[in-house]
Order: sequence, then C-alpha cells, then structure tokens
Amino acid sequence: MRAARLIKMVLLLQSRPSMTAGELARELEVSERTVTRDAQALSEAGVPVYADRGRAGGYRLVGGYRTRLTGLARSEAEALFLSGVPGALREMGLEDAASAARLKVSAALLPSLGDASRTAAQRFHLDAPAWFREPETPALLSAVAEAVWADRCLTTRYRRDGAEVERVLEPYGLVLKAGTWYLCARVPDADAFRTYRIDRFTAVEATAARFVRDEEFDLPGFWAERAEEFARSILRAEVVVRLSPEGVRRLAYAVDPPGAREALRDAGAADADGRVTVTVPVESEEVAYTQLMALGPEAEVLAPETLRERFARDAARLGELYGRP
Repeated sequence: MRAARLIKMVLLLQSRPSMTAGELARELEVSERTVTRDAQALSEAGVPVYADRGRAGGYRLVGGYRTRLTGLARSEAEALFLSGVPGALREMGLEDAASAARLKVSAALLPSLGDASRTAAQRFHLDAPAWFREPETPALLSAVAEAVWADRCLTTRYRRDGAEVERVLEPYGLVLKAGTWYLCARVPDADAFRTYRIDRFTAVEATAARFVRDEEFDLPGFWAERAEEFARSILRAEVVVRLSPEGVRRLAYAVDPPGAREALRDAGAADADGRVTVTVPVESEEVAYTQLMALGPEAEVLAPETLRERFARDAARLGELYGRP
C-alpha cells in the first residue's frame, strides 16, 4: 500500500513544478504528516525530493529527475493499451500520435511486459458505432478536434430547425455516443454550455484567439446531466399502470429508464394482490403501447382509456389465437 502511494507521489511531482503538502495530502488521501514522512523516505531512497520552506513552499523534484516505467504490474501495463479507442482516435486525426505514444510506452516497459499490447488486443475490442448502420465520420470532426486540443475559439455555421445558425463557440470537449460525435462547447454570447452534433456543422473555422478554459468544467458530468435532461424532455405523455412485483422489476427494461425511475420513486403501497399502481412518463401513447407490450400480463394499463381499450382488444385477439377448441 505504501509502495504504491510513494510511486504515485513521485508521478504527481513529475507532472507539476511544485505541490504543497496540502495538495499532496488531498491527492494521496493521507495526512500532511504522512506526506512529510513519505517525502523523507523517497529522499533516503535516492529520489531527489526537495522541500521548499515558507508559506509558498512545497515539494518538488530537482535535477530533471524522471522515473522509468519499471514499477508497472502486468495488469497495469495491459490497461494502458486499453485506454484508447482506435476508431475514434483515427476519426479525430490522432492515430499517428497514439501509435507513437504506444511505441514509447512499449520501449519503456520491462522486457517481461513487452507483450502487454498484444495480450490486451486479444482480449478486448470496443465497437462504438450502433448496430445496423454504417459509421460515418463527420467531415469537420478533425478540425473541431484540433480546436478542442488547442483551446481555440471556433466560428461555426450549424443546421438547426431547417436553417443555418452562426455561432462563435469555445470548444471544451468531444463525446462519442453510439457512433455519433457531439461537441460540448461554451457560447460566450449566452454565457452557457451547450451540446452540438458534429455532423450538423456546415462550416467551422478556428480563430487566432484562444479561450481561457474553466478548470471546474467536468466533461463526463456535463454530458451525463445533459443526456438525462434530453431523455426526460422527450417524455411528454403519461400512462397509469398497475404492476405485479415482476412488472416492477422489469419496468426499467421495458420503458425509458428516466421514466421508470420517476414512476417507481413516486409509487404508492402495494394493493391486496401485491400490485403497485404507478404513473409512467412516456414519449407517446404509441410508444407506450410498444414498450408495455413487453411486460405482458405483468402490467395492466389503467389510463388513458384509449390505450387500455387497445390492450383489451389485442388481449382478446391473443386469446382467440391461443385459445383451446
């Protein structure tokens, strides 16, 4: 445990000019006193950790010290070669850079770990695009990716509601979702973060101006929040359903997960038959019919009446098809 912490401390100090005891303590999840003891242990082991005294002091490595990748376990080395998505890197124009990085890592590994890239590739492959459609790389993806890496503002034209809209954007990050690329960007004029599909850009041009990135921006968190908002925004209708215990268990697999979570969160107590009545947000009555059919007799539609009548008619037809003479 301590050995792993000491290695992490060296790597942290390699990545930054200097770190205070408080910063190291937060990163390593230990006390500042433990940081002091660990720094002393590293120094005694020959790692040139230097402590600057005073209010603005901290710890740093001197003499251009760099550690080699000799402390990696096999599982850690193999994980390095799983961290990239080859197709996505190629589409962003980063395939050559990724290949060079893998070569450098391979050269720095111990001889016993030289086959890590091969063993990882034999055991894992990520196929990001959705089923039943050919993946298409947006023509402007590479240019957008370059601006994201360089923190350069983009002048863009974007298709929306049948018209083209011009925007100046601060491109913060790219997301690949089910084969579709999205840009998460800040709109300076609105002082707001928004999401754009890359394939709807008709023109992008990086400007000479660089924007100052908000270091508090959390791309995974932002995307998760917006994805949840989008999923909830399309649920514009409601269906009242009486569910068996099995129907409660299977509801999240039949309807949209945000709608299922909301319905079960507000559910009342079970009735004498053990069934629970819930109100499920759905996209439309037609979509609800298709989704709830998957629950079969585990769900009884109570409202709207038109949907209940449709289930009753189809249940009668099923009875005729499967009824005995």
